[in-house]
Amino acid sequence: MKKEIRICGFGGQGVILAGFIYGKAACVFSDLNAVQSQSYGPEARGGAARSEVIISDEKIGYPRPTSTDLYVAMAQEAFDTYRHDIRDDTVIIIDPDLVPKHDIGRPIYKVKVQKIAEDLGNKIVTNIAMVGAMTGIYDLLDPEAVKKAVIDSVPKRFTELNINAFDRGYEAGKNARPE
Repeated sequence: MKKEIRICGFGGQGVILAGFIYGKAACVFSDLNAVQSQSYGPEARGGAARSEVIISDEKIGYPRPTSTDLYVAMAQEAFDTYRHDIRDDTVIIIDPDLVPKHDIGRPIYKVKVQKIAEDLGNKIVTNIAMVGAMTGIYDLLDPEAVKKAVIDSVPKRFTELNINAFDRGYEAGKNARPE
């Protein structure tokens, strides 16, 4: 088993942390191998950013995805820029408020993760709500392993807020259907 995941958005949204958490859940809190890579524009905040994670039950020989099994987009520019290697069977997840132009002629999971974060009173946990949605939609990692990775990766004073964001995102993901 080998899965290649791309999470993209703009700098400052926490897409790098989201990929790091997902990879940590695989290799620290599950019995899998993972490698994470990242790229972002020179402006760091505001420009397109992506985090790529490969998860496998065997050794990983090449640290960059060659195609994408799961494609997650949290910004229009990133959705348009980084979708070049999605396949017909790639699972796509977006926030339709952040990626309004997403009609590419195939089913897409739509989860309003920014709304979840706003309802919790802090847009900064949008990325954690998306990690929850990914976990609920894409049945790859045990939700408890991902939750442990969230707890282990965020500042302790914000643990409860991040767990609430993860849980709400997870529930929204479990209830999402591709449209």
